[in-house]
Amino acid sequence: MSRIILHVDMDSFYASVEQRRAPSLKGLPVVVGSDPKSGKGRGVVSTCSYEAREFGIHSGMPISLAYKLCPDAVYLRVNMQLYKEVSRRVMEILRSKAIRFQQVSVDEAFLDISEEVVDYKGAVNVAQEIKVQIKEQEGLTCSIGIAPTRSAAKIASDLDKPDGLTVVEPDRVAGFLEPLEVRRLQGIGRKNEEILQGLGIRTIGQLARFDRDKLVDVFGKWGTGMYLLAQGVDDSEVEERGVTRSVSREHTFDVDIGDSIVLYGALDNIAGLVHKSLQNKGFSFRTVSVKVRQADFTTFTRARTLDHDTRDPDTIRQVSGELASEFFNGRKIRLLGIRLSNLGKNKLRQTTLEDFIKE
Repeated sequence: MSRIILHVDMDSFYASVEQRRAPSLKGLPVVVGSDPKSGKGRGVVSTCSYEAREFGIHSGMPISLAYKLCPDAVYLRVNMQLYKEVSRRVMEILRSKAIRFQQVSVDEAFLDISEEVVDYKGAVNVAQEIKVQIKEQEGLTCSIGIAPTRSAAKIASDLDKPDGLTVVEPDRVAGFLEPLEVRRLQGIGRKNEEILQGLGIRTIGQLARFDRDKLVDVFGKWGTGMYLLAQGVDDSEVEERGVTRSVSREHTFDVDIGDSIVLYGALDNIAGLVHKSLQNKGFSFRTVSVKVRQADFTTFTRARTLDHDTRDPDTIRQVSGELASEFFNGRKIRLLGIRLSNLGKNKLRQTTLEDFIKE
């Protein structure tokens, strides 16, 4: 039996919460993110209202560029405590609608309602109930995609924003995906899209018809994964993951830094902060990742997985320093970050740096 999955995505969540908090902001271009500092700000846009998007502003854009596009917009700093509180109430509404629920971010979630309804007409009724309840309780809108797979539902929720509802029944999945740009498939970013375009693949339909073995030759195992997604095949389950998957900290410099001594010092400070967060949550880790964003916004990540779990702060400092060292070559850097993942709870053995020093 085909599943019935909903993907619920809050519309321009941070900005919408701010407009709800201050009704005078409704209808105005609102940008939530770093301080633009009159066009000299160093951070990025976290999100923006639909009015701001009309000026070409979007999430992830340098805040300085956003200011140039619309200097008269209302620029607000991120108020994560407020957004998390609103998110908690929204997620309570969604959890009440399905046994199988999975929150994937502060503003989106999947629901598998296969056991709650018998057909897609019933699914539409559930979706409409969700939209009404969120609107009445929180004064916010959401967009919902309904499909037999997670990937198709997520794509569907993004096609009719804001306040949209898109239904893709099982016999329509292939036709629905066929004309869409290939980058709409989860896991296909800019780099993979460029490679696919080099193969003559621009739409999901073209990917679905492409030779699977050739994709594997180019992308390895992920070639099979993207091929199956293009076919509309996605068996991934909707399941709540109550365990924190990673702990991370980042720092954006006020000015681009090329001095390796300053960079290593900053990385050391970040390591201390991420270790403190790790301690507070009671986790150990196995994987250390670093993020380096250069002055031109080119971003690199490097990661290393250790042989054992550890909580040792010196391990974080040494491994992150080794991973980042290739970028500390005089080129100016805008942002540094450290992420710890493969987390574990209540490990009996306290592993130290010496455990990872190779002979």
